[in-house]
Amino acid sequence: MSRAPAVRARELVRSFEQAGGTLRALAGVSLTVEAGEFVSIMGPSGSGKSTLLYCLGCLDRPTAGTIELGGEAVEALDDRSLSALRNRRIGFVFQSFNLLPTSTLADNVGLPMVYAGLSRALRRERAALLLEAVGLGKRLDDYPTQLSGGQAQRVAIARALANGPAVLLADEPTGNLDSHTGREVMRLFGELNRLGLTILMVTHDPQIARHSRRIVRVMDGAILEDVPVLDPIREEGSEESKRLRELVSHFGSGGPAA
Repeated sequence: MSRAPAVRARELVRSFEQAGGTLRALAGVSLTVEAGEFVSIMGPSGSGKSTLLYCLGCLDRPTAGTIELGGEAVEALDDRSLSALRNRRIGFVFQSFNLLPTSTLADNVGLPMVYAGLSRALRRERAALLLEAVGLGKRLDDYPTQLSGGQAQRVAIARALANGPAVLLADEPTGNLDSHTGREVMRLFGELNRLGLTILMVTHDPQIARHSRRIVRVMDGAILEDVPVLDPIREEGSEESKRLRELVSHFGSGGPAA
């Protein structure tokens, strides 16, 4: 029996009502991402690329169309069931990090585990392992305001991986980082993809997109082009990224053990 795609969307439409009329951010997008792929979504500002990512990640509901995650249809799920599926199968990394400023790094990383029902002790233990793997193992009780941009994004990646997701969605993950730190983030992504983690990444940077294996170009809410990366960048992972890979493999795809 063939394995279901990690993500499959059919004829997605997303419309927004505005004072001047209806804005159609997605205009019938169909996209299939197989398990283990690393896909970049590119397009100019306002093209619909982030809207597409948010719909695929179940952070936004499309106006019409269908989405399947690992073969499971999501459009009929109520909000509670959708949140549970999202927490179990998907990790998110954002340009602005989205860390809680009044929570410690350990509590930030542990937040997805709260919704997964893990005990506080287990959340702390797993957060410590993840933070150690991204080079911040001695800073569990520090706060996001004490971090550089690169360190904050490393915490955000650790949080995204807390429940051993099957899919990692990243919206401009290097957008607020210098080029060196951006390369470090992409090295981590490369290691995770080699593990088998499916990655969908929105980026405006062609050099960053070369770390993926496939580029989907979006324009005016539709897919303009879907092509393989002919000369992908492959970098050897650091010891930290290899450790992160081992941890995610141990946690397993699809959610943590109780």
